[in-house]
Amino acid sequence: MFFIDPLYLVLAIPPLILAMWAQWKVQSTFKKYAQVPTSTGVNGIATAQALINSNGLSVGVTSVPGHLTDHYDPRSKTVALSQSSQQNSVASVAVVAHELGHAMQDKENYGPLKLRGAIVPAVQVGGWVGPLMFMAGLLFQSDALMWIGIIGFGIAAIFAIVTLPVEFDASRRALAMLQQNSLLNQQEMKGAKAVLDAAALTYVAAAAQAITQLMYYVLLAGRRRE
Repeated sequence: MFFIDPLYLVLAIPPLILAMWAQWKVQSTFKKYAQVPTSTGVNGIATAQALINSNGLSVGVTSVPGHLTDHYDPRSKTVALSQSSQQNSVASVAVVAHELGHAMQDKENYGPLKLRGAIVPAVQVGGWVGPLMFMAGLLFQSDALMWIGIIGFGIAAIFAIVTLPVEFDASRRALAMLQQNSLLNQQEMKGAKAVLDAAALTYVAAAAQAITQLMYYVLLAGRRRE
């Protein structure tokens, strides 16, 4: 069993700790700057409209329930803003600008974003079928099933890796747009960067977890063949 394999514990525990810390960091940082109103008085919705207009973006804005559930949908060209990101706060403005950063990527046909979108269907299957196939291969002692599972989960790991430049670039664009449009002052810009840097950690942690799990599958398959 995975949970009693020392090799699995060695590989899994460090990224798990990183993921827990990243979640705490993003929640605490957002909470801190959600209590800091912007000097310009703009809220998340006003920020979205300002950035859409200044960058000539043809995207819609909609509302979604939840906390930090914001996202950009390149298929419908829509930025979905959660209730937590519609308020007048540095945190809200930072998160909204990040999603508009994705809209800018889409407008400019940013390569990593297109690649991530192209492999989504394969990820939706491989992400959960891969581990099942790998377990079936172990159970029935089938190298073929194990490697099919490894390839399936490998696609999910690639998705997690490709996500990193997409998210980092969106945050870079967000900060640049906020500064160009003078929506935040210099002190508030530091807060916005702190929020986006904290969010980036969650993607780093997800990639680390995917990579180490894939490594474990490969090492276990190789160890079984020996």
